[in-house]
Amino acid sequence: MMKKTLWKNPVRPLAIFLLTASLSALAQAPVNPVLRPPKGARVAIVVFEDLQCPDCRRAAPLVEEASKTYKIPVVRHDFPLPFHSWSWDAAILARYFDTHSKALGNEFRDYIFANQLEVTPQNLRGYAEKFAAEHKVDLPFVVDPDGKLAALINADKQLGKDINIQHTPTLYVVSNKRKGKPFVEVVDRSQLYALIDTMLKE
Repeated sequence: MMKKTLWKNPVRPLAIFLLTASLSALAQAPVNPVLRPPKGARVAIVVFEDLQCPDCRRAAPLVEEASKTYKIPVVRHDFPLPFHSWSWDAAILARYFDTHSKALGNEFRDYIFANQLEVTPQNLRGYAEKFAAEHKVDLPFVVDPDGKLAALINADKQLGKDINIQHTPTLYVVSNKRKGKPFVEVVDRSQLYALIDTMLKE
């Protein structure tokens, strides 16, 4: 009786090894730093916004409420859209107030959202002057003489382009975890709290 011989295929184990290695490398692929929370935070909300965008105005209070409820930071990025008539100038002004403190800059952004329906290219400066006076801050006639603030906005826009931002607002819940998916885009804002809960549990 002939002894049955089982032939081993050396190609198959090699293919499995290469596939496993590829998946492992993919799982450990570095995450863009913009989709990580600030140092010391486990979870954060990252938002790319345009101060003239009506949907950004609607999203801002929800994001602020979530931040306070969960005591997590919000990282705001300026992403003014080219077809909006005053959003770029508003972002420049917000960046100017950032130079006094980030909190003041974000307060100005919320102030503009609160008055968005009345703001025009012609009266934007007046709103900024009123805000500056109420906060006892000098507002120079030329806010960005050397273009440094514009460069910061352009840097923010590039960050958005790098992660393929398609619209404003774009919201993410991000974490500092190293396994699984460390960030998720908030497509349905009614799910924001649930997404934060999930990220905090993982």
